[in-house]
Amino acid sequence: MSTAPRVIPISGTEGLAPQRDQPREDRRVEGAPQRQTWLMHEAGPMSAGVWACEVGRWRIEFAPGKQEYFHVLEGRVCLHGADGSRTEVGPGEGAVIPPGFRGEFEVIEAVRKQFVLVELQG
Repeated sequence: MSTAPRVIPISGTEGLAPQRDQPREDRRVEGAPQRQTWLMHEAGPMSAGVWACEVGRWRIEFAPGKQEYFHVLEGRVCLHGADGSRTEVGPGEGAVIPPGFRGEFEVIEAVRKQFVLVELQG
């Protein structure tokens, strides 16, 4: 008898151990923030979980097949595009980082967000 797939909640992290890291030194623009990732689901090209980070700013570059949707639970972030665009996202708001995005990710206020990351093979 096989077990039917079940819904996986992406919410509380109590009792779960996060993966901890920092932005690579060569990408840091401001600060050396500590980041925590609770990966709660991984299947095929998609992963989802909760991410938290201290104040700081670093350069990011998404591959052509990589994209992320995130929803800010608390705190505030700003994405600075290489084209000069600026997108600020706060509590209760979501955003998509599209494939091929280049720019900087800034944590303005310590942030906690839910994320869904999709990496398609090209």
